[in-house]
Amino acid sequence: MRLLMIAGLLAALPWAASAAPTWQTISSEPGKRIEIDRANLKRDGNTVQAQGRVVLDKELVDGRSGAPYRVIEAITRYDCTTRSANTIKRTFKKNENDIVREEDVKGADLPVRTGTLDDKVLREVCRPPKDGAVELAKKANEAAGELKAANDALLKKELAKAEKPDAIKVANGHSAAPAKDAEHGAVPSIRPNLKAAAEAAKEHAPAAHAPAPAAAHKDTPAAVKPSTVIVHTTSAHAPQPKPRKTAKSQGYMLELAHSEPAVQHAHIHWDYEGAGGPENWAKLDQKNKVCAIGERQSPIDIKDGIKVDLEGIKFNYRPSTFRIIDNGHTIQVEVGDSSISLTGKTYELIQFHFHRPSEEKVNGQRFDMVVHLVHKSDDGQLAVVAVLLERGSENAFIQTLWNNMPLEKNQAVAPPSAMVDINTLLPAARNYYTYMGSLTTPPCSEGVLWLVMKQPVQVSPEQINIFSRLYKNNARPIQPVGGRLIKEGR
Repeated sequence: MRLLMIAGLLAALPWAASAAPTWQTISSEPGKRIEIDRANLKRDGNTVQAQGRVVLDKELVDGRSGAPYRVIEAITRYDCTTRSANTIKRTFKKNENDIVREEDVKGADLPVRTGTLDDKVLREVCRPPKDGAVELAKKANEAAGELKAANDALLKKELAKAEKPDAIKVANGHSAAPAKDAEHGAVPSIRPNLKAAAEAAKEHAPAAHAPAPAAAHKDTPAAVKPSTVIVHTTSAHAPQPKPRKTAKSQGYMLELAHSEPAVQHAHIHWDYEGAGGPENWAKLDQKNKVCAIGERQSPIDIKDGIKVDLEGIKFNYRPSTFRIIDNGHTIQVEVGDSSISLTGKTYELIQFHFHRPSEEKVNGQRFDMVVHLVHKSDDGQLAVVAVLLERGSENAFIQTLWNNMPLEKNQAVAPPSAMVDINTLLPAARNYYTYMGSLTTPPCSEGVLWLVMKQPVQVSPEQINIFSRLYKNNARPIQPVGGRLIKEGR
């Protein structure tokens, strides 16, 4: 079963705020079953939070507490538009009631693959609620009534405007009576000109609070009301009101109006150089703050490790068709049912992708490229197997991928007959380095188990050059080790 689903499986708002869960089985297979609490699904536009759980037939031992557990409950947020999932809380239980351990998860949004068990769960929680005929008729009548009321109000407003003479602007920012009335000494209108007032406020506002030009932010609404402008030009000595949270369609610039770095970079997407480069990742989005403040970040220079007898990684890779995409940052590939096993835990393969040059160093040395194979376990932990690539003979596995590379970015290709076997990508010697780190791309989530194969694999200069034409440099800079333990297989 696609154990990625666990991480994406579950959730209902904070436990205390929800009614007692009523579990419904979504899928069963030997050894475990998946259940969700349908009654407590929480929908917000295209996002759904769901509480769910995995019930195991046999107990497993929790690596942190050393206690046995059979139930994993989790809260997961699903994005039904991007088909991704992000677990935000996880609870391990010995049985229905006895809690072994709880943890808040700072994970990343991960894609849900088509045809997997995760896909079934995603479809289940993202399916819109069904309304009966009576509810549909009631909603239709309410909508029709609201539309009629809105039309009547608009018509009334237009008629009122037609009966009033047009106002003439004067230099003091107020409106005056029409010229023919002015000749007879008519008193000017005391109704304020909001637009003029807003412009005046902008001119006298402190420079530090002046909003960035609208043209610099592609997510800025086309028209901003004067009242919104005034919020951004409040005196430096007056208490600053908390910015309101705006709709997603308006972007997040207004929501973070008083956070200078976020406003400055709101229109920039993360990249490997320029304004969107690694040094600015944390400024582009509040979700990326770990990129700057994390203490267990990747990649690192792998050196001074302790040499021990490491348990061998069991690779359960099978020949499979594949789906390949140029996602704007790298070439990424998804395959069928494949996994690895280590220390009694199984990690399902989610996807693999390429970096040039290699992100990690080994004893100060970088390699021409690296492929990162990203896996996820039942309890939500990520494990990345890194295979270093060096210049040499042509690699048949890589060539199959390059032969089917998409012509356009973000346009996935799924060749109907081409097959790949990831076992042929692995080095002959399976010894490795291991340490705890993070994702090397935003949001830079930590708690990732890294398994870096010691023996590099060869690729031809032509194959390296093909990737270089797309991504000359898509490697994050080396991060501080910070006293972390690095193990090296003997």
